[in-house]
Amino acid sequence: MEKLEQRILKEGELRPGGILKVDGFLNHRIDPQLSYEMAMELKRIYEGCEINKVLTIEASGIAMGVMAAFVFSCPLVFAKKSKTKNIADDVWSVEVESFTHGNTNTVIVSKQYLGPEDKILIVDDFLATGAALKGLKALVEQAGGTVVGAGIAIEKVFQGGGDALRQAGMRVESLARIASMTDDSIEFAR
Repeated sequence: MEKLEQRILKEGELRPGGILKVDGFLNHRIDPQLSYEMAMELKRIYEGCEINKVLTIEASGIAMGVMAAFVFSCPLVFAKKSKTKNIADDVWSVEVESFTHGNTNTVIVSKQYLGPEDKILIVDDFLATGAALKGLKALVEQAGGTVVGAGIAIEKVFQGGGDALRQAGMRVESLARIASMTDDSIEFAR
């Protein structure tokens, strides 16, 4: 998606260790118009797939997930990284490693929100190693649902997660694909 790539080049900040900071428009301060355009592109890509729920992981995937759920006219469910007092014990759970945070979280979704009737589009802001997508896919499989595919804002192709998921049979569509990144340059995959 050309507009997203241009925003990355203009406003993204490159950090050592393969980190791309885009919190000025994507996942801290959010540009709703860009979010809407990204969601509409996912709607175009997944047209006719009968998606009835969007699934993401807290926290940075939620904004993208809300807009995707809006354009697909379905609910958003997000996997929580910690159990709170107001969630029943009846949950689907899986451990997920975070590349950005450098830790592992047990993520959960209440069993009342995922089931065998669900056709899920997983969305997230970044795809690096693929750990979050694998974890979310595992939650859907625990529930007996179907993962239709994944919609990603930015894929770091050089980290291999997207290719591994595709080779395992998962449909993964990324709106911006970064082939390589240094501390001062970005090259997009075509």
